[in-house]
Amino acid sequence: MSAYPVLLTRPLLAGFAAGVLISLGACSAANPEAPATEAGSPQLSDQAYKRERAELHEQLAAAPAELQRKSQVAGGAVMPSVAYAPMPMSVQADALPPGYRDENREQYQKLADNPVHAVAETPVSTFSIDVDTGSYANVRRFLNGGQLPPQDAVRLEELVNYFPYAYPLPKGDVPFGVHTELAATPWNPESRLLRIAIKASDLRVDELPPANLVFLVDVSGSMDRREGLPMVQSTLKLLVEQLRAQDKVSLVVYAGSSSVVLEPTSGSEKAKIRAAIDQLTAGGSTAGESGIQLAYQQAQQGFIDGGINRILLATDGDFNVGISDFETLKQLAADKRKTGVSLTTLGFGTDNYNEQLMEQLADAGDGNYAYIDNLREARKVLVDQLSSTLATVASDVKIQVEFNPAEVSEYRLLGYENRALKREDFSNDKVDAGEIGAGHTVTALYEVVPVGGKGWLEPLRYQQAAKAGSQAGELAWLRIRYKAPGQNVSKLLEQPIQAADVPAIGQASEDLRFAAAVAAFAQQLKGDTYTGRFSLADSAELARNAKGDDRFGLRGEFVQLVELAQSLQTATNRSTTARVQQ
Repeated sequence: MSAYPVLLTRPLLAGFAAGVLISLGACSAANPEAPATEAGSPQLSDQAYKRERAELHEQLAAAPAELQRKSQVAGGAVMPSVAYAPMPMSVQADALPPGYRDENREQYQKLADNPVHAVAETPVSTFSIDVDTGSYANVRRFLNGGQLPPQDAVRLEELVNYFPYAYPLPKGDVPFGVHTELAATPWNPESRLLRIAIKASDLRVDELPPANLVFLVDVSGSMDRREGLPMVQSTLKLLVEQLRAQDKVSLVVYAGSSSVVLEPTSGSEKAKIRAAIDQLTAGGSTAGESGIQLAYQQAQQGFIDGGINRILLATDGDFNVGISDFETLKQLAADKRKTGVSLTTLGFGTDNYNEQLMEQLADAGDGNYAYIDNLREARKVLVDQLSSTLATVASDVKIQVEFNPAEVSEYRLLGYENRALKREDFSNDKVDAGEIGAGHTVTALYEVVPVGGKGWLEPLRYQQAAKAGSQAGELAWLRIRYKAPGQNVSKLLEQPIQAADVPAIGQASEDLRFAAAVAAFAQQLKGDTYTGRFSLADSAELARNAKGDDRFGLRGEFVQLVELAQSLQTATNRSTTARVQQ
């Protein structure tokens, strides 16, 4: 069987009319305010696009009335239960305007790198944990497509946390274990790399509580491409195979409006669920907000006390009908999470992908975000890591590190820019933070400068030297707050981070070496501000020597991606040099 289910075929004449109609009204129509494409990517000018739209209008007007009638009949007969379909539901990608797919309408959150802090001035660092991995898969999509990713598409913590690590399991009645490690920084001989490692308790799939899942699927016109709806269908059917009799599944779709395709159905009725997924076809505009509202209604209808109640939103995030304001959609998800229903986002598609919305919606909805660029990734998220994707073992997890001025003069947190919290937020249980799923590993990295080492900051003239810390031998004090599932009051974990002898990076654990290589790579993709002369080749070599067992081949794939980025960077530099010389 093909990896991508074949969409229902349409008559030739209907396909022609559909192509014309979709080019005029699909959800991913050209936006004059869209961001510019990557350098070297072809795109239509405003004038050219207007000319092509005018030509398409003329073609449609010249088409025989019978042609248009057949097209409308074909579109209305596909799926009578879905009343929102005003046009043929299947549109071939090559029917879109020339150059349509080449225009970049992808959206990313612009975040500045974390600053360097002087311990004497700001000894405390506070942030929320993050177990999202979508940025890594999205970066991989760009590289495999022969393009360096936009800098804003790279979130360091999501690249680092994409990989499994052999961290210690929890002991006692806490839901996760905590471990720290210190080694010399591979790209800076003056600093040290501090790793904070968290490992959540794991659950087998058969140990999971009963699940009430709502598949919320975008079937708008922009999803009518191989990496869109067909990939969604294949992905969801992988999850269907993992369902048990005690699990329930609903299916909600949205385009110009939203509709329930499948009422809550037992996981034992796999053929019925697969058939509902297979019948989906794509076309129309994108009323994402109404789809989300309907999905929450379905989740409440099938709500399981003490079970997993979760919506899985599969879309490119291109909402253009109804409420599409970013902050409003985030608030909607934040309000609905109070009902006990979480929201996981699964990103699909290219060209018009709204990554910012997908990542932030998952954060607001107490869920996680993944980008599905191939079926291997779909299997990783929804089969291999199903427990961590669906089952939460700790919520509102916050990390706070207080550095000892007797040991550390400066520090910077690597990544987690959009997870920063105020110092006072740490003890405020009303402030939302990240969730940890069963079996999840979480890695946080700090680059620290020991007292006496050369840092990034110039010394101040009028500030007195910081008083030495009272606890000799302690590098820092680590605090972690979390809530047990369903609880409103947090619990506190505390432990010291010892200032032990610092080994060279080559003598550090495989996990720390590999995480350091990934962190270096992420920084290099974002502009190489702090890594100095440490090159992509150095990152590849560091990762290559830290692959370890690599059961799923993920670390080996990473090495290949770094090497690919190196080739693309070299080619880009050569092209730039040639243009300058001309």
